[in-house]
Amino acid sequence: MTTTGSLTSSRSLSYIALFAALMAVFGLIPKIDLPFGVPITLQSLGVMLAGCLLGPRRGFLAIALFLLAVALGLPLLPGGRGGLSVFVAPAGGFLFGWMFGAFACGLLMRLAMRRMAGATGLPLLAAAFLSSVVGGIGVVYAFGIVGLSLIAHMSLSQAALAMLVFIPGDLIKCGICAMLVQTVMRGMPGWRLDRD
Repeated sequence: MTTTGSLTSSRSLSYIALFAALMAVFGLIPKIDLPFGVPITLQSLGVMLAGCLLGPRRGFLAIALFLLAVALGLPLLPGGRGGLSVFVAPAGGFLFGWMFGAFACGLLMRLAMRRMAGATGLPLLAAAFLSSVVGGIGVVYAFGIVGLSLIAHMSLSQAALAMLVFIPGDLIKCGICAMLVQTVMRGMPGWRLDRD
């Protein structure tokens, strides 16, 4: 392996670990519990940021690393939750969806960046927002709705209806993600999503 390849690989591992740690930090923010067992947390913002800033593969791996730590029992979810039991709770589908949501955010953001060829400002903001909506809401909710339906013995339509309460807050998170992505990419013009 070349020295450049080693540096890129080391940098990728550092980014993956950094965003897994960021997810853990977001887990320190208190959750808001809802009656049907799916809490409102800030960690979905971490999923969006990991995908939009790291790209599909590294974003997926960052969330997978975080979830591995959770599965091993580290209390990294809001409220100090961890262990295998959280994956079979009503919110378990969301946890699995986080990895694929980050992947989708990263893939869409990468495609948008290639089309925009270095554009900044409103096009970059819009690309990050739309990538976050599709990956961080659409993909994550798809897993979450199926998981809630299975665990809570609800129909898919009932589970989907229960998710409506999350939409306004998650749209705000998409906006925050878009602003942070734009700030990072303006401040670091060499930031590349294709270095996976």
